This record gives sequence, structure tokens and C-alpha cells, in this order.
Amino acid sequence: MPVQDLQQNPMMNHLLEALQRGEDIGHYGRLVFAMVGRYFLSEAEMIQLLTKDPDCDHEKAVGILKQVTAHDYNPPKPDRILAWMNEQEFPICDTADQGKDTCNVYKSLKFPPEVYERIASYYQGSR
Repeated sequence: MPVQDLQQNPMMNHLLEALQRGEDIGHYGRLVFAMVGRYFLSEAEMIQLLTKDPDCDHEKAVGILKQVTAHDYNPPKPDRILAWMNEQEFPICDTADQGKDTCNVYKSLKFPPEVYERIASYYQGSR
């Protein structure tokens, strides 16, 4: 069921399909996939999917997940994803069809309450 949850978001579905085809989704594509996917998939599922990317072996996949977990990264905002997308060849999300909303994981995915709490406290602290 969790993979089906991820498929509800156009960007995550795009990344999942690319990984299933064995495409290189780029450094930032893998990072975004890990930052979002960790809330829906087990570590083993994440590693299995990430290693379908020809530029991501088991060690690299484990390293990405450790980095994301150690820093407790929130899923990235659309602006961050768009900026990262400009840094690599693979298109992380398709902005031609839906604009920035296609990169917005918060619009179609439900995260645990602590994610929203961290985001809210970050914005309250930056005022």
C-alpha cells in the first residue's frame, strides 16, 4: 500500500516509474526520493528502489538514507526541488503540465504530524 500512496503524487510517481525502468534520476532525484519516501516505505524497500538507478549501488543508497535520517530532513518544498532540478539533467518533476504544484508533495501526500510541526516551528522561528 505505501508505494500506492507515493503514486498519488505526480513527482513521486514519476521518480518511481523512472527507477523501475532503471533510469539514473540524478543525485538530487535520489535525495528527494529518500526525503519523501522514508515516510512511506521501509528502509529495505527504499534501498531496493534506489539501487535500480545505475548510478546508485547498495552502499550509496544506504549512505543517502543515513544522511537523510541523521539530519531528519523534512520533505523539500517545491522551490527547493525546482532549484535542485536545475542542477542536474534528469527532470525531478514535470512542470510543463501542472506548474510548481507537480513538485509539491505536501499537496497530495499525508505525512506524520511531526513533519508539519517541524515546518511550523521553523517558520515561526524565522519571523
